[in-house]
Amino acid sequence: MVEPKGPAPTEDSQPEKSLSATPHPAAGLQTFLAFDFGLKRTGVASGNSLTRTATPQNTIAAEGTARFPLIQARIKEWQPDALVVGVPFHPDGASHENTVRAQKFARQLRGRFGLLVFEVDERYSTTEALASGAKDADAASACIILEQFLRSLPHE
Repeated sequence: MVEPKGPAPTEDSQPEKSLSATPHPAAGLQTFLAFDFGLKRTGVASGNSLTRTATPQNTIAAEGTARFPLIQARIKEWQPDALVVGVPFHPDGASHENTVRAQKFARQLRGRFGLLVFEVDERYSTTEALASGAKDADAASACIILEQFLRSLPHE
């Protein structure tokens, strides 16, 4: 499921929502960067709504705030209309520590870069990436997350 999270002037001005089947305002948005957040590595993929395909990019191997200058460089390079962040859940849909971390990461992206950020339920994306034999499971997982998001967009 996909949920829009738009730019917010402050953290307190917009209530947080849980992932849901909320229709999202993606009309007119064409290019996206997706992130598979991890504590040590963050997978990255680029894609667009025209082809509804994604391409894995080099994984960002940085922790904490050290990752943000590297993300900023990717945003400058790709000039995306919006960002997509994979949010992990347990198989039964329950949240866990990494769910909260990924949601915080999405809020940080929105706050730092002022772009619309979509959250995507990414259950099994890493498992799927590993099963496909991906050399870089983080980038492949970001690709899977982005393609899932792109498939959810309404056809124009």
